[in-house]
Amino acid sequence: MNYFELFSFTPSYEIDTALLAERYRELQRAVHPDKFANSSEQDKRIAVQRTAQVNDGFSTLKNPITRAEHILALNGFDLLHESTTVKDTHFLMQQMEWRESLEDIAHSSDPDEMIADLHESFSVYAKEIEQDLAQLLLSNSEEELSKAADLIRKLKFMAKLQIELERAEDVLFDQA
Repeated sequence: MNYFELFSFTPSYEIDTALLAERYRELQRAVHPDKFANSSEQDKRIAVQRTAQVNDGFSTLKNPITRAEHILALNGFDLLHESTTVKDTHFLMQQMEWRESLEDIAHSSDPDEMIADLHESFSVYAKEIEQDLAQLLLSNSEEELSKAADLIRKLKFMAKLQIELERAEDVLFDQA
């Protein structure tokens, strides 16, 4: 299913999330199972299926990573069940540095500054990736879409790192 069509959007990495939420509420009102309480069993089943599609579509499109994966899937690239890893040596080295920094937070003389620096570093790197990704996802070229897939893999890694950083921050907060 093309969730962009469902929500009346042109497939694009950059979408208006406020408009997405508005269209979600409109679609939910139109297909909600309660609206079909006195209908046939078949109509009730269809309403439940449509509600599930609307919910899945909203969750897919509101998250930048899953939105990008959906665009690739619409172009024949399925990243959801793949095991390909990032092969960019520079990125792998940067990953190692970030992981070491995450481990060093607990032993740092100024963990708050270290956390702030990592948040900034992650944010800057992710924004650079997202700018390139937005352009690549507009293409129909297999080569460009393959590059986009590599950037999505990097963003997924960045999201995991961000979660680890938030956990480290929570541990420090709990100790305070």
